[in-house]
Amino acid sequence: MKLVCNQSDLNTHLSLVSRAVPSRPNQPILANILLTADAAAQRVSLAAFDLTLGIQSSFAAQVETSGAITLPAKLLTDIVSRLSSDSPITLEETEPGTAVTLLASSGKYQVRGIGPDEFPELPLAQAGEAIHLPTEALMEGLRGTLFSTSADETKQVLTGVHLKVAPENLEFAATDGHRLAVVETPSQDEGATTAAPPEAFEVTVPARALRDLERIVSAGTSAEPLALYFDQGQTVFQWGDQYLTSRTLDGQYPNYGQLIPKSFDRQLTLDRRLFLSSLERVAVLADQKNSVVKLTIDSAGQQVMLSADAQDVGSGQESMPAQVTGDDLEIAFNVRYLMDGLKALNAAEIQMQLNTATSPVVVTPLGALKMTYLVMPVQVRS
Repeated sequence: MKLVCNQSDLNTHLSLVSRAVPSRPNQPILANILLTADAAAQRVSLAAFDLTLGIQSSFAAQVETSGAITLPAKLLTDIVSRLSSDSPITLEETEPGTAVTLLASSGKYQVRGIGPDEFPELPLAQAGEAIHLPTEALMEGLRGTLFSTSADETKQVLTGVHLKVAPENLEFAATDGHRLAVVETPSQDEGATTAAPPEAFEVTVPARALRDLERIVSAGTSAEPLALYFDQGQTVFQWGDQYLTSRTLDGQYPNYGQLIPKSFDRQLTLDRRLFLSSLERVAVLADQKNSVVKLTIDSAGQQVMLSADAQDVGSGQESMPAQVTGDDLEIAFNVRYLMDGLKALNAAEIQMQLNTATSPVVVTPLGALKMTYLVMPVQVRS
C-alpha cells in the first residue's frame, strides 16, 4: 500500500472517525482505525468501531498501491495533527499488515499496526430501501431534542431520541422523566418528487450516535438528503461518503403524547431572548443552592417576576413584561431545564401554557418551528 494525501484531509477524517474509538477498548484492535487505500477509485477510507457505534469516512487521494492496515487511533491522530497543513503526506506500508511509514516535509515516522483481518466488520449492509431524510429537517429535530435525553443508563431507552417516520412528517422525541421535547418536521424537502414517501416506522437511537451524526452533518457542506437504513436492531445513516452505524435501543418508549395536557387555564407570551437573559442572571444565585427559580405571574401588571434565594449567600429578583391570560400564579422550576428549552426554541417569542403550580407546563415557539417542550415544576416549601 502506498498513497499521497493532504494533511488537512487526513487530519479531518481521522478526527471524525476517532469518535467511534472506545476510550477503554476490551480488545486491542478496537483502539485502532482501519485504513483502506483503493487505487482504482483513488480514495482512502477510514473506519472505527466500538461494537456499538461505527463511523466510516473516505476522501480523494493519490493511491499508487491498494491495501489495508489498522493503526493506533490516538498515536496516528497525534502525529498527523501536528504535521504542517501545507505539506502532503506520503504513507507507505513497510511491513505488510504490521507497519507503515509517514513521510512529510518535516520528517519521517514509523507506526506499527495490526492486520486488517482482525478488525470487526462494520454493519453497513443496507438492507431494503433507504429512507431519505432532508438534512435540515434532521438537524432541526436533533437540535430540538438531544438536550432532553437521559444520562441514566439504568433507563437505557431514555438515553436515546425516539424517531417516528411517517409519509408526511418526522417526529423526534426525547425525555429524561423530568422534561420532554418533541419536534415535528417534514419527511421530504418541499417540492421533492424524486423519492417516494417513506413508510411509517419507529426507532430509538442512542443520543451519543446522534450527537456524532449532528457533528458530521454540521461540518459538511452538502445539501443532499441523508439516507437511513434500519434492519434487525441496527441503524445506518449514509451521507455522501460518510457512514454512521449504531445499534438501536431496546425497550418500549414511553407514550409521551398522553403526558401533554390538552387544555390550559393560564397562558404567557414572552420575549425568548429577554426571558433567557433574565434566567441566566438569576441562575447565578439559583446554582448556589438548589438550582430552583421561582416565577410569579402577575396578570394585572402583565409581567412575570423571576427570583432565586440562596440562604446565607444572597437572593436575586428580576421582572419582565409578558402577555398574561388567566389568574396569578407562583410556580418554581429547575432553572437549567428552563434555560435548555429556551436555547432550543428558535423563535423571537415563546408561549408558556400552564394550569397549576404542580402540573406540567408546555412551552412552544411562536413561529415556523413545530416544537413542544414540556417541563415539570418543582415543589417548593413556603
